[in-house]
This record gives sequence, structure tokens and C-alpha cells, in this order.
Amino acid sequence: MNHYNVNDEIWDLEIKPKVSLFDLNLNEVWRYRDLMLLFVRRDFVAQYKQTVLGPLWHFIQPVFTTLVFLMVFNRIANIPTDGIEPVLFYMSGITLWNYFSACFLATSNTFVANAGIFGKVYFPRLVLPVSVVISNIVRFGIQFLLFLAVLLFYVAFRGMPFYFGWSWLLIPLLVLIMAGTGLGLGIIISSVTTKYRDFTVLIGFAVQLLMYATPVAYPSSFLTQNSYGWVVSWNPLSPLIEGFRYAVFHTGSFDMSSLLYSIGFMVVVLLIGSVTFNRVERTFMDTV
Repeated sequence: MNHYNVNDEIWDLEIKPKVSLFDLNLNEVWRYRDLMLLFVRRDFVAQYKQTVLGPLWHFIQPVFTTLVFLMVFNRIANIPTDGIEPVLFYMSGITLWNYFSACFLATSNTFVANAGIFGKVYFPRLVLPVSVVISNIVRFGIQFLLFLAVLLFYVAFRGMPFYFGWSWLLIPLLVLIMAGTGLGLGIIISSVTTKYRDFTVLIGFAVQLLMYATPVAYPSSFLTQNSYGWVVSWNPLSPLIEGFRYAVFHTGSFDMSSLLYSIGFMVVVLLIGSVTFNRVERTFMDTV
């Protein structure tokens, strides 16, 4: 007669509670990369599945925003653009800012928007906000190509000088820092909104205010001349926008020390966000 012994069984996967706030288990997130890619595809397809223009909205939004900025900040307010063509100046800032705001807004709603999925099946919860950051890379790529097309138009038909050098290598780094900052801030807010839903109402308004505290529609040099310059100088997103313009146009107020400040801020918010996210994911189903 065979005696059954539970110790003889071989288990492929063991799910156990985390014992530490710093037990992030990033290896498990990597093992679920196929699921992450499915979420990326879902985000991109579902967003435009029932729209008439579909992905063309990626072109329409920056074009109309650029026209508004051109009318308000350039024609009415007469704010200088550091010698850069106004259309290219605004479009360069809008392209990078759109990526940050899309990552931040989407990840800040991770727990509330996906409570139904979280309550039915297990997977590392960090997979969802990371997939949002990756899916928005596609949107950034489309808008960056639009920006390059407008840039080449000015070079070919308006005689604008074109600079291409080592500074272009900064662009992937700047995008990565912007993605990390958006992810870190987003998962911090998502952890808070599980208990305090007021943040979901305030966050959209806060992003709009943050945009005007970032040199998207004006150069940093414009504010450094008055008492509000400290707002831009302490904003960790400012060096990223200025760095993007410097990489493309080789002009503007950009230095490596300010970039190091942005990198340090990104590391801090990612660490705080990961720890907070790790803590909240254990009990969020009781409060959502």
C-alpha cells in the first residue's frame, strides 16, 4: 500500500506573502514580461478601437496645442523662444511633456482602474504601471516623428541651420528619466488613491499647473530674470525639457549638474513609489 506524503510533491510555483517592504521581487516582474506585453498591446488597441481617427489623435493633439501656444505665448504675450523657431520650440516641449503626463496620469490610477483584474488572478501588480510606461513610448515615438518632420521642413524650406552631434545621444536618456519620474510619481499617487479618492479629481488639475511650472511654453531664461525663477530651477522636469531642446537645437540653458539633479529625483521617487506600492498592494482590495 502506497502512503501519500505531501512532501513528495514538486511545486512549480509557490505564492507566499512578502515579509519586507523592500521585498520588491523584480525578478518575478521580469518573468511576467509576456503578460506585460499583452497589457501594452491592450492599452494601445483599446484606446482607439472605437474612434474614427484612431492613432491620428497622436498627431492632432500636439499640433493643436502648438497652435494655441503660438497664439497665446508668442503672439499675445510676446515671450521669447531663445532664438528657436516658435513652432519647433513649443512642439519640442509638448512632445516630451505629453509622454510624462500620459505616464503619470495612467499609472496614478493603477489600483482603482484595475481592481477587477487584481481581484481575480494573481500576477505582480507592478506589471501594470510598467506596461503603461512602455505603451506610451509608442505614442511618444509617433509624436517625435511628427516633430522631426516639422524640423526637416524648416531646414529644407526655411533655411534653418540643422545641428546633429553627440548631444542627440542625450535624447534616449532624457526619455528614460522622464519615464522613471512619471512612473515613480504615478505609483505613489496610485497608492494614496486607494483610500483617498479625492486625489483622482485633483491630479489632472495638478498636472496642468505643473506644466506651467515647467519650461514647456517658455525658456528657463525667461523666468530666471524675475522672482519666479526658483520655481523652474527646483522643478526636476525643467532640466529634461531644456536638455531635449539643447540636444536638438544645441542652444538653451542646460548643464549636466541639473541633469544629475533630475536623475537623483527620479531614483528617490522610484524607491519611495516601489516601497509604497509594495505596502498598499497587500491590502488594497479591502479599501478599493
